[in-house]
Parts: sequence; C-alpha cells; structure tokens
Amino acid sequence: MALTTCLGGALASCSDEAEPAAGQSAASPAADARLARLAQQAADTGSLGVIVRVDTGDGKPVEIAKQAAWTKDDHRLAVGDRFRVGSNTKTVTATLVLQQVAQQRISLDDTVEKWLPGLVEGGEHITVRMLLNHTSGLGDFLLTPQFLPSLTGQEKRTWTPRELLAITPEQDPPTEPGETYSYSNANYEALGLILEKATGSSLAELIEQKITKPLGMTDSYLATDAEWDTGENSDNEHVTGYEPDAARLKKILSATVDLPDGVGFVGADRPGHNVDTSAIDPSWSWAAGGMVSTAADWQTFLTALNSGELLPELQLKHMRTTVDAPEEGGGYGLGLMRVDTVCGTVWGHTGGLPGYSSEIYTDATGTRSVAVFTSTNFGIKEEKAATANKALVEAATCQMLGKPQPAHSPAG
Repeated sequence: MALTTCLGGALASCSDEAEPAAGQSAASPAADARLARLAQQAADTGSLGVIVRVDTGDGKPVEIAKQAAWTKDDHRLAVGDRFRVGSNTKTVTATLVLQQVAQQRISLDDTVEKWLPGLVEGGEHITVRMLLNHTSGLGDFLLTPQFLPSLTGQEKRTWTPRELLAITPEQDPPTEPGETYSYSNANYEALGLILEKATGSSLAELIEQKITKPLGMTDSYLATDAEWDTGENSDNEHVTGYEPDAARLKKILSATVDLPDGVGFVGADRPGHNVDTSAIDPSWSWAAGGMVSTAADWQTFLTALNSGELLPELQLKHMRTTVDAPEEGGGYGLGLMRVDTVCGTVWGHTGGLPGYSSEIYTDATGTRSVAVFTSTNFGIKEEKAATANKALVEAATCQMLGKPQPAHSPAG
C-alpha cells in the first residue's frame, strides 16, 4: 500500500513553485541556446530524453530534442515523436464532457448514480462537477494491491473502467463529496463511462470526431495496448520510456517507504541501472490518461481550448473555476490546472506514466504554449535530476510567456 501511495503521487506529476529571479531575455538566440543547454543537462542528469517545444504565437516555434548518449542505441529522439501524455488526457475528457453540457445532454449537477446506477459507492451524492475537479471523495485504484502488479508491468491484464471503479476505495481519511480536493484517476474513468452512455459513441470515437480530426491532430490517439513503433529511426516514432531499476527505485523512495527488495518496474535492463518500460500497457488509464500525442499536436489542442475554439464562453469559464490545489502549483478546475509559475500563471495539465512525464501549458489567451516531455517519471525524483528538470521547465515556461529565463538555474 505504501508503494502504491508513492507511485500514485509520482504519476500525478505535480508542478513545483519557485522564487522569481532575473535572467536572460526571452525570444533571443542566446535564450534558445541556453534552453538547449538546459535540456541536454537535464537529459544527462537523469531525465534521459527530453523534448521541448515553445510557441510564442508570433513566429517559428523553438523545438529541442536532447537525450543521454546511451539512449540513442534504443531510439534517436525527434521533436515530432509520439509520447504517452498520461493525465493530460483528462483535459480532453473534460472538454468532451463540457461540450455535452453545452448541448444540455449532461448537467454538471447530474449525479453519478443517474448515469451509472449501482456502479460507484455513494454515487447518489457525487456530481459530474465533483468528478471533474476531483472533489468526489473517491480514492484512487492506483493505491490498491490489486492494481499494483499491472502498474509495474508484473501482470499483463486488460482492465475495464468498471473493474477499476469496483476496486476504488474511499479516501483515507474519508471525506464527504464536494468537501476536499484529492486527485483520483477513478473520477475520470467514471466520466468516460458517462460520456459513452450520454452519446452512444465510444470514447475513442468522441476524441477523434470532436478533438483530433477537427484540429488536424494526426499523431494523437487513445492507446488500447502497448504496441508501439520504437525501432527504426524516423520521424513520428514512439518515444522509448525508462524507469530506475528496483535497487534505484528503492533508494529514491527510501525517505517515504522501505520497499521490499526486488519490487520495481518490469522491463529490459538498460545502462545506468534503468529498465525500458515501453512494453508496459497503459490502456488501463483510458479517459484518465491513455492518450498518445506529440508536442505540436497537444499544443494545438490546448491553444484551441484556451482560445475558446472548442467550448462556449460559459463552459470555458466553468473549466477555469478552480478549487485550491497547492500540490499542483495553484488550483484545479474542470480537467484543467492553473499553475502559478515564477513568470506568471499558466493553464494546462501534467502527465505521468511508467517511463513518461509531461507538462503542457498555455497562457490565459491560448496564444502562447509550451510542452516539456521527459522519458522517465521516477528518474526525475532523484535530487540532481529533479533540480535540472525543474530548471528546464521553468526556463521553457518563462520563454513561452515572453519573460526572462530565471538566472538561478544551472547551465549558465
């Protein structure tokens, strides 16, 4: 249970806050070069593979792909490569729900029991809004012994959303629906089922019809298994993901829990006491985190969303009405995070799956956007790796906002 608690927190991929500092000006060759150095330093320090894409909305985006030397034997990273964006998927699911709200097929005040009778304990007291902003009172199936073997790849099993909801516990300690923010993937499994029932279409069909096809997101889809193209070097391949081996993982989490020896992610051994986690099936994450995309595709989606292209003004206002979520760096709305960074407030989400971590944001108008993909999740929990990764995300976000990069970060 302690291990899954650690895993659940890490897979939420929360953002840190930082103190302001003066640095290099934005949108300059020197800033671009420094961002590239920070990306390489992050890759060499523990991020292993890094994709950065900064779009200020007024010219050619800055695109950077850097990786640790040994990872090139597995896959030569390119900015256009496909990536498991994890919980960023929640923003797509929430957008689809709010589109149905705008069409009056779903109400934010509808109960879970209305749509999914008998499926969720206490569902008569939980509303669609509570699912969207994680105030439902539901715990997370990630924290259950039944699910841990699938999360780490030790068990190959295809989970259905209904099966995952069946093993979802209440929060510990228990909280009443609507009372407290507590991030849970179970909320979005339920929302996916509600969407399918309300529309008569599958979630994958809705994503394609309402989001990816209209926006021209040709490299984005909902994963149904772990079959990826990670072999031959070419554009738009799938990024290879890595996690620390059992011994390193035990050390990383030692301050939180004493892991039994040998407990860790399943995968082929790689240099630096890493394992290749690309074969771990992420399809369980479904409406909560199952999408594969590229940096450019997801920035296209977030730009369309935050500029008002995908939702009417009222529904976008609902989406940006947040509850306090300090662990996310600000607040959580309806499938959308408000993150108060060193250079200003941004809107978007984070994502984490075994081998993959991502942060993707826009400014308030959707004009500017930034994406930072990292080909490990627990690997950036080690102190030096965390410092380098944080410096990279800060610099990229500040450059996106047109602000000077913080001077306190490494790389000079």
